[in-house]
Amino acid sequence: MSEPTTLAGKAAAYDAADELAKHRELFALEEGAVYLDGNSLGALPRHVPARMQDVIAREWGELRIRSWEESGWWTAPERIGDRIAPLVGSAPGRIVVGDSTSVNVFKALVAAARLAPDDRDEILVDASTFPTDGYVAESAARMTGRQLRALLPADIPAALGPRTAAVLVNHVDYRTGRLNDLPGMTAAIQAAGALAVWDLCHSAGALPVGLDAHGVDFAVGCTYKYLNGGPGSPAYLYVRGDHQPRFDSPLPGWNSHEDPFGMRPEYVPGQGAVRGRVGTPDILSMLALESALDVWEGVSIEAVRAKSLALTDFFLECVEAYVPSGRVSSVTPLAHAERGSQVSLRCAEAGEVMRTLTARGVVGDYRRPDILRFGFTPLYVGFADAERAAAELARVLS
Repeated sequence: MSEPTTLAGKAAAYDAADELAKHRELFALEEGAVYLDGNSLGALPRHVPARMQDVIAREWGELRIRSWEESGWWTAPERIGDRIAPLVGSAPGRIVVGDSTSVNVFKALVAAARLAPDDRDEILVDASTFPTDGYVAESAARMTGRQLRALLPADIPAALGPRTAAVLVNHVDYRTGRLNDLPGMTAAIQAAGALAVWDLCHSAGALPVGLDAHGVDFAVGCTYKYLNGGPGSPAYLYVRGDHQPRFDSPLPGWNSHEDPFGMRPEYVPGQGAVRGRVGTPDILSMLALESALDVWEGVSIEAVRAKSLALTDFFLECVEAYVPSGRVSSVTPLAHAERGSQVSLRCAEAGEVMRTLTARGVVGDYRRPDILRFGFTPLYVGFADAERAAAELARVLS
């Protein structure tokens, strides 16, 4: 085993040269805390509580109903969508914020199936996806009269054919941190005449996505992980520009009507991203998210990706050096092109190991039965954090 001080010195040098290091002070993190669970819940940006105090006391407490217009509440779903857009490579007007990821997966997948010809009777879903995506895909298949096939991402291209209507894939596998090939798979899906729906929950805010550049049909994502929007913050829905006039949401609501306050019995959808709206927006959590997005001002997603890869490389180097041989094995790909922004280690008694790490001040999480997950959020995680996490893991396992 290498001496910890050697890698600790290396970490200090990396942190000193890190152009994103100054962003850590924007977050409410305890001194000495190592928070590696931003892939589940992002840290709180320090300025958000003051903003929410104003929202609650003035916008709600004093202006009350007037805030729908005077405080911009009504236009928040599209306005905040436009702020997320650069982080996922979208032009303005293609993302609407609201509802949960699960609800938006349902909207996107049903709408994609409705855009496909009737003789395309099959929907493919990523078999390794977060379970809810599979549950929703099964329901969407029943609703649209399609059959559902679950396949590992690597097997999807070979399964595409004239029966395929739509395909739902996770950009980053939540268990292993594997990054799936969004450009290549999207091209293959569309070449087969089907539509591609991507779940960006574990990639948005951690790496470039390129929705417009790669012609993605639909995408959804949460905002409480790498976007730091807060627990249960609203998700978002992306609809490619040329699909918007034909986007047929399975959840039409008064908010997406062309004349919401006309209260007409017949439904006529509005134009653009507004079609993704359903009911009254959850304003408090939505405005907390909007405020949280301030931390991205002046930040390049390419710089975030470069630091993410450097952090995960360094963490794996420290684990290799410190942890007794045979106690853990990485299930996260070593190849940069196949890695998201987390490292997942297979480890016996992972639950107890993570509980002990948390008690020692290193917070990650685990997935049953044997996966330790360490999420690296480049805006507030440094190289010293990575070195300390590996050193503490070694102490727990020694």
